[in-house]
Amino acid sequence: MDNPPNFYQNPGSYDDILKQMTQRMQQKQVDNQIVTMLQQAFEKELTQGNLVLSRSERGRLFQQVSKTILRNVIRKIDDIR
Repeated sequence: MDNPPNFYQNPGSYDDILKQMTQRMQQKQVDNQIVTMLQQAFEKELTQGNLVLSRSERGRLFQQVSKTILRNVIRKIDDIR
């Protein structure tokens, strides 16, 4: 019986692995999943706080809050050893 191909059998150089992993994450649309998660959490907090904002205020606030959260995430990622 043939063994299924193993991604880690001959991974190649670090740059090759980086490229492969980045492509896999992009194919799975991880960035869209993160944005969706942020939007859902943001909308939930607005609803729970009974906050009513105009569309432009909501959009601007979402952008600012999301950027702050993502900067914090990047700091945490940078601290991973």
